[in-house]
Amino acid sequence: MPGENPTAFAVRAARAKAGLVAERFPRRPVLGSDTVVEAEGRILGKPVSTGEARAMLRLLSGRSHRVHTAVALAVDGGCQSLIDTAEVAFRRLDDAVIDWYVGTQEPMDKAGAYAVQGAGGLLVASVTGSPQTVIGLPLHRLPELFRECGLDLWDYITT
Repeated sequence: MPGENPTAFAVRAARAKAGLVAERFPRRPVLGSDTVVEAEGRILGKPVSTGEARAMLRLLSGRSHRVHTAVALAVDGGCQSLIDTAEVAFRRLDDAVIDWYVGTQEPMDKAGAYAVQGAGGLLVASVTGSPQTVIGLPLHRLPELFRECGLDLWDYITT
């Protein structure tokens, strides 16, 4: 939405995803999640071209940025959500490293043009906060979210 900040966008998207699936499964708790990479106050989505991926990686090179993951739990017609944020510091990347990484094709379906859990982890100097948040589902926050809905997460985990 025009003027929407990155965290509000992530929460709105997570709630929309959870709500859409919950309509099909009304008796079950449904999780929705959305991850946003924020650099210099703007959202870096999934690159639409290798050129855009290179530009994103150049922007992130040698700098820190924030990754916001929103998680929403839809149950019984209601929906609770939370946001978790981590800070990621990138190593300084030269054009050869950027070209190599873009050549792996990994950046092409990743917000911010990288995947910390994949080869993109080589680009990262540090993560402050939960790596799970950067990957896209802050598992450590799920018990809290379920409690807010009057549920116990452990009742829904099966082996």
